[in-house]
Amino acid sequence: MFAAMAPAVNNPLAGFCRDCLARQPGISARRCEACGSPRLARHAELYRLSLAHIDCDAFYAAVEKRDRPELRDKPVIIGGGKRGVVSTACYIARINGVRSAMPMFKALAACPEAVVIKPDMEKYARVGRQVREMMQALTPLVEPISIDEAFLDLAGTEKLHGMPPALVLARFARNLEKEVGISASVGLSYCKFLAKIASDMQKPRGFAVIGEEEAVSFLADKPVTLIWGVGKAFDEVLERDGIRTVGQLQKMERGDLMKRYGTMGERLYHLSRGMDERRVHADHEAKSVSAETTFDTDLASPEDLVPVLRALSEKVSSRLKKAGIAGRTVVLKLKTSDFKIRTRNRQLADPTRLADRIFSTGLELLRKETDGTRYRLIGIGVGDLSDAARADPPDLVDLQSRKRALAEGAIDNLRDKFGRSAVETGYTFGKGRNARPQRDGDS
Repeated sequence: MFAAMAPAVNNPLAGFCRDCLARQPGISARRCEACGSPRLARHAELYRLSLAHIDCDAFYAAVEKRDRPELRDKPVIIGGGKRGVVSTACYIARINGVRSAMPMFKALAACPEAVVIKPDMEKYARVGRQVREMMQALTPLVEPISIDEAFLDLAGTEKLHGMPPALVLARFARNLEKEVGISASVGLSYCKFLAKIASDMQKPRGFAVIGEEEAVSFLADKPVTLIWGVGKAFDEVLERDGIRTVGQLQKMERGDLMKRYGTMGERLYHLSRGMDERRVHADHEAKSVSAETTFDTDLASPEDLVPVLRALSEKVSSRLKKAGIAGRTVVLKLKTSDFKIRTRNRQLADPTRLADRIFSTGLELLRKETDGTRYRLIGIGVGDLSDAARADPPDLVDLQSRKRALAEGAIDNLRDKFGRSAVETGYTFGKGRNARPQRDGDS
């Protein structure tokens, strides 16, 4: 197929059709001469670039719409109920002002006709694995960023696929819609920084290219917040210094930027000029495993919070065991009624994957925070991950720990056979829905 595309490769501005993949003989046509589609890909560096960022479009909402066709033309919000936040929203809801991380009451005020669906993380993870497998069929260099996005390096794959990376990516996007039933946007460039920017440019179902020759001019008029690491606080610092656009950074010397902003100044210098030497790493591992839930009403008492903490600890433990990993640092997360986040952590002597140990450590941290403060969210997780072979050695001081570990193993076996509700601990038994956390916060 690539051989048949020789004229297009000689004149990349002629491009190809993203729907039927047919090469285009000229550069002026607005529609594909083969199928009539207006979705044409053209760019002077189209066939020279090989680093891509693929991002599924409104992933959670897209999966739900795929499974419930009656929602196709309706605004859909994925989130944790009235007191939760928006995990994601379809593009119809976004047009009405709904945004990710927005409190649910604000989202429903902006789009009262929206259909709200609680997240089903297990389903999304299954679809995410399916998408990941399709990516890995393109190149071994796939670096996942989240459940629904990844960087890919397709350099050197032309002989394998019989076509240049740009066409491989367009074919992937087309096959994703046909085989999985969701869409994705593709950003193609020469570095990670610009590939990520490109994937956001034409959502949904986008395919954007940023070449090396145009990088500096493309970035010049963009706001400084486009640069990774420039959040709200740092943006205010730059604005106080009179710096609002990337073009202003391009005119500044590296030394001056580093003197003003330290290591961040060096990042500003390089990224403002489209200089990003980071490579795609296939072995990108998770840094933590956690679970959290948002309450329908604020909670303050240990009697209400402890059962939820126990259930979340069991959830994290289950994920660690299935993945064959363990964590050494336990992290407690709390969000107050006024949306302020508290995080507390404790490092263990050895890595663990036991719910009992995660919970007992989290409980010690929680006791110091139950001072009457009302919380809208609680989460527990572990970091500093390692192989499970190093986890939970016998404790010569706490002689009961071995018995608790054996009991937990027996409970796991029963749950695997009869379901999670087959066995409950005294912490969660009879405690109601708050002791069965919603699936709105896994990572």
